[in-house]
Amino acid sequence: MTYTLLSPPQPLKISSRIQTRLYRGELASQQVETFQDFLSEVERRFLHHRIILDNAYTHWFSQGVASDQELRHFVQQFSVFSNQFLVAALNKVINAPTLDQSRASREILLNELGVIYRNPRAVDKTLTTLSEDDKDRQGDPALVSTEGTVDGGTCRFRAAHFEWLLGVAKGLELTYDELGQRKHGSATTLHFCDQLIRLYGSDDPNLAEGASFAVENWAAAGFWQELEDGLLKIKQSRHPQLKLAFFTWHNRVEAQHAGHTLEELESVYFHPEFNCDKFLEGGQEILEAIAVFWDGLNDDRLKEKF
Repeated sequence: MTYTLLSPPQPLKISSRIQTRLYRGELASQQVETFQDFLSEVERRFLHHRIILDNAYTHWFSQGVASDQELRHFVQQFSVFSNQFLVAALNKVINAPTLDQSRASREILLNELGVIYRNPRAVDKTLTTLSEDDKDRQGDPALVSTEGTVDGGTCRFRAAHFEWLLGVAKGLELTYDELGQRKHGSATTLHFCDQLIRLYGSDDPNLAEGASFAVENWAAAGFWQELEDGLLKIKQSRHPQLKLAFFTWHNRVEAQHAGHTLEELESVYFHPEFNCDKFLEGGQEILEAIAVFWDGLNDDRLKEKF
């Protein structure tokens, strides 16, 4: 069986924000050139990591051939990662070195917990006419939004990401008490969770920045699309009752998060305390932990470890 590699990510380039700072004299040409060299190194080490470009498990999953047993195992392990991410995200908030970074981290954590993004610029009234199937695929407008801020947003229990995942699990006859907790995690899943807490939530801001940048760009690189593709095929072929909002929403929103990480990197890179080596270390180590998670799932299915 052969797989097609995901398309290489777009090159990391100097943004218009940096060009403006250069034009205003806030940055010297040499500083900008050095930053571009650093972005090229980040691109090489992070965005071309093999788990971003060649994830054997999600390539297989996208075909929609997973058995019910394989699906239940996947959803259970993913639920452990999803719930343990809350611990890492809370640590990231607590250890944020600036108020702006604390707010950016709270945006992610509070949305995970059920605070809906509020977009003050526009409301798509056409969404209110969506069918239940369309709401599941595109997101129920009463519960989700892919743009805006949690500041002033509404908190709903049913908007918590874990509750969306329960909707997927219910269609596979998995119950609440079989999901999310560490006792349900395999050794490889728990390794990933622990590394998220250690790196993404680190009190070393350079490690945390590197891990955050890598995590968000991994999330935007295509694995959500592969998961959605596989689940939609399974829904159409044999499980019409599956609720997929957890996966379809994340697939739409993650590119937004990745864009914010570049802006955040720009805001910290030129500070004297920024440590390039620590940033790269944090990113590379979390990518290796991500690989352990996906490789573990792939090994489980090949060896039928359920």
